[in-house]
Amino acid sequence: MQNFESFKRFFETPQKVIITTHQNPDADALGSSLGLYNFLKNRGHEVKVITPTPYPSFLNWMHGNDSVLIYTEMDHQNVLRLFEEATAVFCLDFSTLSRINELGEIVRETKSKKILIDHHLDPESFADYMLWSTEAAATAELVFELIDQLQATNEIDEHIAECLYAGIMTDTGSFRHSSTTAKVHRIVAELIDHGANVNRVSKLIYDNNSINRIKFVGYAISEKLYVHEDLNMAYIKISKEEIAKYDLKSGDTEGLVNYALSIKGINIAAILMEKEGLIKMSFRSIGDFSVNEFARENFGGGGHKNAAGGASKESLDATEEKFLTAIFHSKKQLNYEF
Repeated sequence: MQNFESFKRFFETPQKVIITTHQNPDADALGSSLGLYNFLKNRGHEVKVITPTPYPSFLNWMHGNDSVLIYTEMDHQNVLRLFEEATAVFCLDFSTLSRINELGEIVRETKSKKILIDHHLDPESFADYMLWSTEAAATAELVFELIDQLQATNEIDEHIAECLYAGIMTDTGSFRHSSTTAKVHRIVAELIDHGANVNRVSKLIYDNNSINRIKFVGYAISEKLYVHEDLNMAYIKISKEEIAKYDLKSGDTEGLVNYALSIKGINIAAILMEKEGLIKMSFRSIGDFSVNEFARENFGGGGHKNAAGGASKESLDATEEKFLTAIFHSKKQLNYEF
């Protein structure tokens, strides 16, 4: 961390802390937030977690969930008051303030100390302290690293351990992605030593599906999966009518893009989904094709080299056409051999 000694001295006295993370929080976003929340709270700080939007119900088991505030469900003046009173704001699992919607400008304008903890590419320069590394498998890994730098791993209890484990487990694809290093396994081993029940966490996240979600996944794979073997590419396209038909909730499409990527010979996968007046897009790749660059150049998005997202204001069909054209041109421009 930059200016670590200054950071350490600042938090030697009780602070009023806000922790926030990106819109539509996933397990790493919420796990790193609540892991840090429990750690700071145990140290005597006054802590609040504010998420820009709701998050999937399969994350509700995390310790501290009952105290999470959701910006879209709050009175705006109350939000402003909380930020005015705060002395420190932690920004977790996002690299630019645009990722937290309207909260972005509130964070930018706050006089509080700002701390960025993140592993995404191209971080925006707005924080007083920054713990950032694209080599980290998850933001939860960096939160563990911060606790370790504070020489306080002995303060990790089972609640903190399970929150951080959830973030690392999911962002490594259950330890299948190339980001799964020896260091990751050593951290996970220590989290288990501190009480993380890995079987419980895995079941709560992966084996907690609604009947509608299971039916939707079957439908999406059988009816909405398009494979282009000539490009070693596959994608899934979902309309707002199909989302309504299966009564999908937040998180129900999580991981769907990985089914397309799991097909033998497929090196690039995507999901195009019509929701909230936009076409939301998720991209995954194997090897040297940077979906981060692809998303940034074509759909105003970004993320990691092999996992990124983007959005389009055009229709679903027009976005599909633009996506296919961009894939073809990207193949040429990046000189990528599929």
